[in-house]
Amino acid sequence: MSDIVYEADIRIERVRGPNRLAWLPAHDGPVAFGVHGAIAEHYGVRSKTETTTTLDYVIAATGG
Repeated sequence: MSDIVYEADIRIERVRGPNRLAWLPAHDGPVAFGVHGAIAEHYGVRSKTETTTTLDYVIAATGG
């Protein structure tokens, strides 16, 4: 078995409902996650602001 090469140091804090703050490596300050558009509608979530979803980040990461 090989040695561990990388271990992500990430902290996630639930704010309210689907809203989260995540502290990620090499990023100043927290990153906000929540819901928007069709995803908010699908889950029946009403929010005053639309926020990037974790799914958006996963999709972006697969393309990067």
